[in-house]
Amino acid sequence: MANDGAIRIAVQRLGTQGAERREEAVAEEVAVALSYNGISHAVMMATPLDLEDFALGFSLTEGIVADASEVFDIEVEPAGRGIEVRLRIAERRMAALAERRRSLAGRTGCGLCGVDSLAAALRPVHEVVAPARISAGAIRLAMAALPAMQTLNRAHGALHATGWVTPDGALVAVREDVGRHNALDKLAGALAQAARRSGRPTGPGFVLATSRCSYEMVQKAAAIGASAIAAVSAPTSLAIETAQAARIALAAFVRDDRLTLYAGADLVDP
Repeated sequence: MANDGAIRIAVQRLGTQGAERREEAVAEEVAVALSYNGISHAVMMATPLDLEDFALGFSLTEGIVADASEVFDIEVEPAGRGIEVRLRIAERRMAALAERRRSLAGRTGCGLCGVDSLAAALRPVHEVVAPARISAGAIRLAMAALPAMQTLNRAHGALHATGWVTPDGALVAVREDVGRHNALDKLAGALAQAARRSGRPTGPGFVLATSRCSYEMVQKAAAIGASAIAAVSAPTSLAIETAQAARIALAAFVRDDRLTLYAGADLVDP
């Protein structure tokens, strides 16, 4: 597999001057299977980069573990046409996961993996305690800086990005993936890894997303303690409701010199 998140294929471009044969780099999308303590849990379609971050972040934002310290080991191995990521987690967390899976009827594809009921899908959102105040200027500053850090999308297209931003607008971490939820899970994992290495918790900040803002995106942002989530496209009604419940700000249509606040307007200075 390519180590830059892309594969090279031969294509034929058609234009007014006729046909042109060329080689292009296309964003890679593969099946990534997550297993916990030897038991398969979910298969996601993802970009095969930063998969340790992805596995750790998914575990945190989906509530499989409560803290990165409960993940003891992560192994990434090719498996047929896909990749298997094997995690070893604390036994008490594995017992809770096994109980959750006991009556599992099926999975959905887009961010709600391994749930067995409406109640599980719409579980209570994490309420962010004392979210940091941010400014509209900080959101615009970070969003303007994001394209330069979307190296994979700039090279190959087709990838979403998420970023972690400090309250003053500094963009300190970015992760990319063909799936917007995967990109946010990778970001969550990267922040957790950095906190574990430094011995210091992640400081206050907010999430940027180059996508629409759905319920799952807000839920995952709240799970990592974000004060806000700011997206380039529209929010859904459940995303707004979830942001209100989490007591975080939701900014959408962040483009050029404007943005629209759908929740938490009192947390954002004009």
